[in-house]
Amino acid sequence: MYNQKFYPTIVISDVHLGTEHSKTQQLCDFLRTVNCETLIMNGDIIDGWHLQKGGKGKWKKEHTDFFKIIMKMMENHNTKVIYVRGNHDDFIDHLAPFSFNNFEIVKDYVHVKNGKRYYVVHGDIFDNVTSSMVWLAKLGDIGYTFLLWLNRIYNVYRTKNGLPYFSLSQSIKAKVKSAVSYISDYENELVELAKARHADGIICGHIHQPADRMIDGIHYLNSGDWVETMSALLEHEDGTWEVYMHRQVTEKTQPIEVYELTDSKQKTMRVAFSNNFFNPFF
Repeated sequence: MYNQKFYPTIVISDVHLGTEHSKTQQLCDFLRTVNCETLIMNGDIIDGWHLQKGGKGKWKKEHTDFFKIIMKMMENHNTKVIYVRGNHDDFIDHLAPFSFNNFEIVKDYVHVKNGKRYYVVHGDIFDNVTSSMVWLAKLGDIGYTFLLWLNRIYNVYRTKNGLPYFSLSQSIKAKVKSAVSYISDYENELVELAKARHADGIICGHIHQPADRMIDGIHYLNSGDWVETMSALLEHEDGTWEVYMHRQVTEKTQPIEVYELTDSKQKTMRVAFSNNFFNPFF
């Protein structure tokens, strides 16, 4: 039995079911501890790109378990589930809009709480690579998959040494100027979209960067992902929001180490990130 905590709204995105790097088990562990009035699945829940490949793109038992948990939330707590399409699950485009009982599939959504309006969208519409040049996005996906492979190897080492999970891929991206610039541009574009929609805030995903901050008078919220950061957005009864960061428990408790990049390694990663090469898993 789990002691479930209630939140009016929970937002998750970028689970990438069907990929070997999806941290589905950790997400299921989190969802078993909560219940909510509304669950927003904000895009890239299923990774159609990888499932089409075969080979590494495989559907696993825990991926099915994820949807079983969602169904139990709908049955036991009457949770309303909003599935917003993303670029990796764009195969549901022809279904949207779709509504059946307390389940909806949409391309975007407006969330209203305590008089505040939040425009909800996955965010890939402001990514020229994923929206206009899908072939280039899929090519870049190979580079990002390699980065996630490095992340996995690094964390195997940390686990064996009793250290907590640490996102090496996030650390690398934070040190590469082109990636930082891309994220900043993305956030500003989404803020302008919220203004155009006369919204008080924007809720997005896509770039695997959880966030909760004010940008030019707009409340910018990003639900992160369940590939690198294992993060979600939690709305409280008073309308405030919290970025949830899932942490795995290890046998030993050690301070989190900061992975430092040498100048030569940073130069190598800048080349890899040029032209958004690692962008497409976003």
